[in-house]
Amino acid sequence: MSTHPWHKKPKSYVIICLVAFLVIAEVLLSDIKGIYNVIIALVTAVGMDGICFLFGKRKKWLADGAVITGFIIGLILSTTTSWYLVAITVIMAILSKHLIVFKKKPVFNPAAFGLLLSILFFQTGQSWWGAFGDLPVWTIGFLLVGGYVVTNRVNKFPQVFAFLSAYFLLLLLMGFMHVGEAADAFRPPFINASMFFALFMLTDPPTSPVSNKDQVIFGMLSAIVGVVIYGFFGGLMYLFIGLLISNAYQVVRSRKK
Repeated sequence: MSTHPWHKKPKSYVIICLVAFLVIAEVLLSDIKGIYNVIIALVTAVGMDGICFLFGKRKKWLADGAVITGFIIGLILSTTTSWYLVAITVIMAILSKHLIVFKKKPVFNPAAFGLLLSILFFQTGQSWWGAFGDLPVWTIGFLLVGGYVVTNRVNKFPQVFAFLSAYFLLLLLMGFMHVGEAADAFRPPFINASMFFALFMLTDPPTSPVSNKDQVIFGMLSAIVGVVIYGFFGGLMYLFIGLLISNAYQVVRSRKK
C-alpha cells in the first residue's frame, strides 16, 4: 500500500486538472452534452477496468488510471458523439491497457489507442472541446498552467520540449515549402489539440521513458511521425499515430537493453 497521500500522487494532479478543464469548458460553452459524454466515458472506463482486473486476478486495483483515460476520451470526442460510440472507444482503450502489455505495463497510451481506432472504425469526430478547441485562443492559458503543473510533477519536461520544438519547427518548414495545410496547425482546434496532447497524453508515465535522453528521442519521434502524417493526410489522428509509434519504439528499445 502506497504511503503517499492521494492528493500528492502524479495521477491526482492530472485528474484535478482535467476536472478543472471540464468545469471551465462547460461554463464557457454551456453544452450539457459534454458532461454527459464524460460521465459515460468515466463509468465505462472504471467498470471495464474493474472487470479486467477481476479476470486478471490481480490483488490491487486502483481506478485512477481508468479515470484519466475516461476523462481524456470524453474531453476529446465531439459532444455530438453518440453515447455508445463513447463507450466503445473507452472499452477499446481499456482493453489495450490490459491485453497489449510488456513487462506488465501497457505498451500503448490507452486513450490514444482507443481514439485512433474509433476514427478508423467509426469515423468519430473529435473537437477537443475539453482542451477549449471551440473557445477563444486565450483559453489555451489554462492548458499551459495545468500542463506545467502535471509535467513538473511527472518530470517530463525534456519530452514535452523535444516534442513541441520539433513539432512546430517541422510545421514551419512545411509552411515555407507549401506542403499540406501547415498553417491550420497553428489555429484552433489544432493548436489546442497539440498542447493538450503534449502536456497530458505524451507525458503518461507508464507508456513513456524515464531518462532524459530517451524522453528527447521519444518526443522528437512522436513529433516527426505526427507531422509527416499530418502533411500527407491532414485530420486530427496524426497526433495519436505519432504517439503510438513512439510507444512501440520504446518497447523495442527496452527489449534491446
